[in-house]
Amino acid sequence: MSHPHSLETTRLRQFDLIAFDWDGTLFDSTAIITRCIQNAVCDVGGARPSDKDAAYVIGMGLMQALAHAAPDVPEHKYPELGARYRHHYTAHQDDISLFDGVLGMLADLKSRQFCLTVATGKSRHGLDETLKAVELKGMFNGSRTADETAGKPHPRMLHELMQEFGVTPARTLMIGDTTHDLQMALNAGCPSVGVSYGAHAPDAFTALNPRYVAHSVGELHAWLLANA
Repeated sequence: MSHPHSLETTRLRQFDLIAFDWDGTLFDSTAIITRCIQNAVCDVGGARPSDKDAAYVIGMGLMQALAHAAPDVPEHKYPELGARYRHHYTAHQDDISLFDGVLGMLADLKSRQFCLTVATGKSRHGLDETLKAVELKGMFNGSRTADETAGKPHPRMLHELMQEFGVTPARTLMIGDTTHDLQMALNAGCPSVGVSYGAHAPDAFTALNPRYVAHSVGELHAWLLANA
């Protein structure tokens, strides 16, 4: 990916590729996903996970997440568990929306010629359905999902995005709301930024050495303009 022509911009610019997690970072879906996981586990006879345990697995691949959230559910029930999760999620997916300020932030970054991508634990089908929204058309240069690469914190999705766009780890920034996102960035050799308004409490972020922790989309936007 080519760098901007302005010498001043090139000197100040730290990153070329920005990879966003989806749920809990750009999309306000944490509460609904937590409820869907809890309901799915109950549907197959498992003990209802706590809000904390259900929220913790957001960002993992679906089967990995459900297995972690429902340790008492036998493996032969995982396909049914996955089907029940998808049933509950589909019933509520229209309730989910982008956090306030996300569209403006993305448009601003796009206008500054950052390569914008998504690295998510969602399925390819699930992400593609979401990205059909008119306001998101053409916003992202690329994306990777857990079902076509590897679940977080494995670095494969970031490695593939960096390879696709010819960007080094040092010029790639991962932004996410969970320790899985920040650990994936560390595993890929990339800097990261955490957001505290999603699934995980930010006190767990410190050990993963993010460059910054934003407490709102507005704070994230401002930090990116000043530091990215």
